[in-house]
Amino acid sequence: MIEKTIPAGHWQDAKGRLVPESQIKTIDKMRDELVRSLMAKAEVVNKVIAEFKRDAFAELAAFVELSVGEYDVKVGGTKGNVSLLSFDGELRVQRSIQESISFDERLQAAKELINACLREWTVDARPEIALLVQDAFRVDASGKIRTGSVLALKRLDIQDARWRRAMDAIGEAVQVVGSKSYVRFYKRDSNGAYQALPLDIAAV
Repeated sequence: MIEKTIPAGHWQDAKGRLVPESQIKTIDKMRDELVRSLMAKAEVVNKVIAEFKRDAFAELAAFVELSVGEYDVKVGGTKGNVSLLSFDGELRVQRSIQESISFDERLQAAKELINACLREWTVDARPEIALLVQDAFRVDASGKIRTGSVLALKRLDIQDARWRRAMDAIGEAVQVVGSKSYVRFYKRDSNGAYQALPLDIAAV
C-alpha cells in the first residue's frame, strides 16, 4: 500500500481530497483532535484488556493443571468450563468455552427420516403437530439453521427406529466450526447473589 504524502499546511478529508488548513473550521479541528485523543486512550485500554485476558487464561489453566495433578491426572489444553470460588465464597471467576456449530449434509438425511415419521404419525392428527417439529429446521434471518432448535429434538423421548436414526444423523452431522473463550468475574452482593463485574465498556 502506497502512503499518500500530505503537503504541509493541508489536511486530507474523508474523500481523500487535500484541504488547506486555513479553510478548515475551528470546530472541525477540535472534533478531529477529540476523536484522535479518545482513540489513542481506547487503544491503550484495549491493549491492557487483551494482556489481562491472556494472563487470566494462562493463570487459570496453570491452576487447573496444578489442582488435578494431585490426582495424577493431566488435562490437555485449556478446553472446558471452570468455576473457581474464593475461600469465603464471596468472589467467583468463571472460564467458559462457547463453541460455534453447524451441520453437514447428513442433516438432510435426518430431516427426511423425521418427515417420514411425521407423515405416518399425522395421518389422523392436526397438521400443526408436524409444523411444530418441522419448525426446528427453519432458518434464521441470516439464512442459517437454528442449531439450538435442531438439537432440542434429540431431547424428545421417541423410540421409533426411524426417529432414533434421525437423531443419530443429527448427532453425526454436528461440526464445530469455531469457539470463543470467556472469563467472567462475579462478586456476591448483600443479598447473597453473584453480580457480574462488567468489563464490557457498554455495560460499565
